[in-house]
Amino acid sequence: MLVNTTCADTFFKNDTKSSPIGVFDSGVGGLSIFNCIKAQLPNEQLIYVADSLYAPYGDKSDQEITDRVNVIANTLLKLNCKALVVACNTATVTAIDQLRLRLTIPIIGVEPAIKPAVMHSRNRNIGILTTQATANNKRFLTLVDKYKLDTNVHIQPCPGLVELIENNQLHSLAFDNLLTKYLNVLKEKQIDTIVLGCTHYPFFAHKIKEIIGNNITIMETALPVTEQLKRQLLKHEILNNTVESLPHETQYQFFSSEANEELSCVMSTLINIPINLLALITTKPST
Repeated sequence: MLVNTTCADTFFKNDTKSSPIGVFDSGVGGLSIFNCIKAQLPNEQLIYVADSLYAPYGDKSDQEITDRVNVIANTLLKLNCKALVVACNTATVTAIDQLRLRLTIPIIGVEPAIKPAVMHSRNRNIGILTTQATANNKRFLTLVDKYKLDTNVHIQPCPGLVELIENNQLHSLAFDNLLTKYLNVLKEKQIDTIVLGCTHYPFFAHKIKEIIGNNITIMETALPVTEQLKRQLLKHEILNNTVESLPHETQYQFFSSEANEELSCVMSTLINIPINLLALITTKPST
């Protein structure tokens, strides 16, 4: 169990190549990013934080989301992380700008793959699946306007999907019915490309194809985020090139603000490795 004490607004730059990379989300969705980093950067130590006590971020106010992002970032800095990955679309569009102003280490965010989707679409109709908070976010809407060109972009908020995944209901009838409801709206728009605007959503990409058809193109961001992380590590000369044979529990650590056996089981299933989930108690930074 770790307790985060109040932290200053700026932190030293960690130049230790062997220091871990912090990856966090409101829940288990960021594991889609974690898994890609794990595969592409096998020498890196990773710390994953699921802020499950406050999940989902999608129904929180901007101030609530910003507060939680700062709390988790402060906690990861206390754990000596050399870089942070905000593995959550809602947290990225809401709070990453102020986070980058506060901290000096590399901070990588997640943005929906709008630009490549626009370039790929044949019929100029694309859909974006998002949380409600992302759909309403000005930064996200500005991003859409910037890259859409002559394409018709249909934003589809999907309230409820994240909650079901977090509660181990990904393969339930309730989940399938809710997803079908949202996708039917996009099917009516004759979209040929779907952008996954939440890191939880890659875990049901196969269901999207089952409902819409295999001809649909699905765009997600795990690999681009990982590639950007690698570029930043190289730029700051903190990429770990040392090959070490470490046990999973040493190389990969998992924490949650609401750790329990069920959540540990969900996380283990999603990334197919055994997880020893530890409780993470955080306190709000002073203002």
